[in-house]
Amino acid sequence: MVRKLERALKQGHPWIYRDALAPFDASLGAVVEVTDRRGRFVARGIADGGPIAVRVFTCDRRERIDASLFERRMAEAAALRDRTLPPDTSAYRLLHGEGDRLPGLACDVYGTLAVMRFDGEGIAAWHDTIVAALQPLLAARGVATLLLRSGRRDKARAEHLFGPPAPDTIDVTEHGMVLVADILRGQKTGLFLDHRESRARVRALSRSLSVLNLYGYTGGFSVAAGLGRAERVDTVDQAGPALALARASWEKNELEASKHRTHETDVFEFLAGVRGTKWDLVIADPPSFAPNEATRAAALSAYRKLHALALSVVRDGGLYLAASCSSHIDRAAFLDTLLAGAGDAHRILQLLDSWGAPPDHPRLASFPEGDYLKVFLVRALH
Repeated sequence: MVRKLERALKQGHPWIYRDALAPFDASLGAVVEVTDRRGRFVARGIADGGPIAVRVFTCDRRERIDASLFERRMAEAAALRDRTLPPDTSAYRLLHGEGDRLPGLACDVYGTLAVMRFDGEGIAAWHDTIVAALQPLLAARGVATLLLRSGRRDKARAEHLFGPPAPDTIDVTEHGMVLVADILRGQKTGLFLDHRESRARVRALSRSLSVLNLYGYTGGFSVAAGLGRAERVDTVDQAGPALALARASWEKNELEASKHRTHETDVFEFLAGVRGTKWDLVIADPPSFAPNEATRAAALSAYRKLHALALSVVRDGGLYLAASCSSHIDRAAFLDTLLAGAGDAHRILQLLDSWGAPPDHPRLASFPEGDYLKVFLVRALH
């Protein structure tokens, strides 16, 4: 086990769980060195609370964790975005935590605004160093304002760090599509930026189709379908404010109002009530059903039920795009729920494609936990 852990760390795995280490005492955010049983250097990282005891930054004994390391890795992350971002796109992830070898740190850009999040108290202790390193990098990209988001759902808050005050909402572009983002109160940092390429796929597929967008949130998939010349689009979400943004984004793209309907209701209740209606393309991208390992079994059951209901309203030969952002459910397990749901709905599936997050959400090859987003596109047959 020890050798396996050392090998994973040398390959870039950024976490060391507490139960893999001898007990130690370090303040949150303190730089710590991890050694093997013989006292030989293995890795250097930042002490954190909870099950993850150390967020690893380097296995190079000569490399220090200081301001220059943050500056260097942020610059490398920015250079990757410059090379890989599509044109006509002003909303993207600039820093993707572990994937950019900056464990626990995420920063999203929305035009002239940026929103930062910390995952863990350890990285939060480096607040001043991170902000100082970020400010010139953001300024060079035309970003004037930085916010720090913390908390989730009803407890979410946004702290203004520098720059002009942030507006309630901001318009951004994605492959030329206009989306309205609520960066102060919206989920994540305002939009689900990791579905950029998924939305582009929906846009390319939607010509003359009827489209059902479940868990529609602010309507990114819906607007993409509308711009792809869908015949009609239905957006379902429990959150009225999110649906209001979906309607605003639809209007911003100068799409025909009569072709878009919103439904403020629970997805399972909606699907149970429309069994006789069929759509050509159904999209299901729910919030994480498995926020932790303890909820994994219940989540697998919920995904299976969702797939069965969603597939029951897909027209014969129609398309189903199923996504999961649950990091505790891997790609194979999610595909198993899709197959099981298809069996319950008496459907046969043709697998057309599968993918994950785009290049501004890079994943370390040695870190399977970072491959959190799974998307499958299937054709449903009887």
